[in-house]
Amino acid sequence: MAQVEAPENLDRWPDPAGRLITLILIRCGLRISSALGLEFDCLLHDGQGAPYLRYLNTKMKREAAVPIDEQLEADIIEQQRRVLHRWPDGIPHLFPRPNSNATGQIPVQPTSFRGSLDRWLNSCDIHDEHGRPAKLTPHQWRHTFACRLINRDVPQEVVRVLLDHESHKMTARYAKITDQTVRRHWEQATKVNINGERVTLDPDGPLAQAQWAKTRVGMATQTLPNGYCGLPVQKSCPHANACLTCPVFITGPEFLPELREQHRRTLTLIDISTGKGQTRVVEMNQQVLANLDRMIGEIEKDDLTPGAADAS
Repeated sequence: MAQVEAPENLDRWPDPAGRLITLILIRCGLRISSALGLEFDCLLHDGQGAPYLRYLNTKMKREAAVPIDEQLEADIIEQQRRVLHRWPDGIPHLFPRPNSNATGQIPVQPTSFRGSLDRWLNSCDIHDEHGRPAKLTPHQWRHTFACRLINRDVPQEVVRVLLDHESHKMTARYAKITDQTVRRHWEQATKVNINGERVTLDPDGPLAQAQWAKTRVGMATQTLPNGYCGLPVQKSCPHANACLTCPVFITGPEFLPELREQHRRTLTLIDISTGKGQTRVVEMNQQVLANLDRMIGEIEKDDLTPGAADAS
């Protein structure tokens, strides 16, 4: 899959819609029928502005959502612009059939995409271990998506939610009660971002399941010494060690000792750097210090609340 998914091969798609469909299959694990049936208005956002892809689970006949990264969101918005340029009055589908579709009411069909997929693979000149031209079906990306998550130690319950499976048996057994317990404590605990703003999950909201899956992935695979990462699992972190200035960083009372210690060390570093005339280092760490002040201050509000220590 690595060869097929290489940027230089994805760029061989003759049309941007085909490339975007492929990216959605790779990064979201959708069935081809769900990907091709995406509505024009398929983007949702949670309270922190994180994007989600809303789709119809065509097997279970129900709506679902999966967290996506900002680049995929931008690609979808660009596809919406292309569609509106051709059909200014708007159409129901994100991927309308390009030919013999004057009103834009007919979406791309699975058989048509599979033919385009075969032609694209041929243009990539990719071969299997026996030297034969590579063969690929859209559904293989769904399996690959799930396997990659499991190989990264993402809890299988989270994988089940991301794939919108009805049965646990479809993604193997997982202790669901454990996930529910962790979720309950997470929802009740104080969580703040780098601005000292409280981060909440709406357990009854339309994005509750997908948002919790995104949060659980961050807790399971990207836990930091002083908080959690809220980045979608499909995206790599571009911030290196700059988590305390990263907009998707989340922390809580369990990390208060680490945050206080980091606050102390940051103050010391600022003093030393000021004495050495290292202006840039001072500027960078002043932002970190300000964020630490806001986060610690908001968390300590709960520590001062009577009975807060007994809350669970």
